[in-house]
Amino acid sequence: MENIDTGRHISGQFNQELDAVRNHVMTMGGLVEQQLKDALRSVHESDIELAQKVLSSDYKINKLEVDIDEECTRIIAKRQPAASDLRLVMVIIKTIADLERIADEAEKIAKVALEQFSAKQQDLLLSLENLGQLTLSTLHETLDAFTRMDFDAAVKVHQSDNRIDRAYEALMRQLMTYMMEDPRSIPSIMSVIWSARALERIGDRCQNVCEYVIYFVKGKVIRHISDEDVAKDLLGQ
Repeated sequence: MENIDTGRHISGQFNQELDAVRNHVMTMGGLVEQQLKDALRSVHESDIELAQKVLSSDYKINKLEVDIDEECTRIIAKRQPAASDLRLVMVIIKTIADLERIADEAEKIAKVALEQFSAKQQDLLLSLENLGQLTLSTLHETLDAFTRMDFDAAVKVHQSDNRIDRAYEALMRQLMTYMMEDPRSIPSIMSVIWSARALERIGDRCQNVCEYVIYFVKGKVIRHISDEDVAKDLLGQ
């Protein structure tokens, strides 16, 4: 009986450790989402102070990534998790790496707010708004899917990544046309292009996190599988 109680105690401690790590990832996700939100607002409103806040806050996210990674390493060494517990730890390690890179992309976007644009060129910044809000919404849905380890939500977000790709391509065509009509605007447009590219990459990172959720729930890697095959193999469609 004593051995059974000890086993339950150890199991309870392990579950608490896993829950604590997941909560830390959620905290990190919330910070990353706020970073992107602030970066987009700093560009939209030409708010230099808010942009500088985004740049100076990046260290918090970097520290969280290091701390969570160390927690996961300690859990693997101490608990030697198996099956779904090991999958969860591996998913967390991969997820925080993508979240840290999303924060880096948000930092690139915020730097645009520090540049000087003429009144006419302000329209270029407004052209980022649609892509930015679409990407922010995708990030929010991705974090929600991760928090609940929701397979259906993860598949839905994963398959909606082409919305960001289409918006990005439409914006790039618009910016290229603008450059041809006014070559003097090229330096300013290049800044907007880098921001658009950062948003497109964030969409890709969100897709990665959704793949991790799908892997945790189903134990299946879909990284190199088309959306059609995912629907057929995992959804039975």
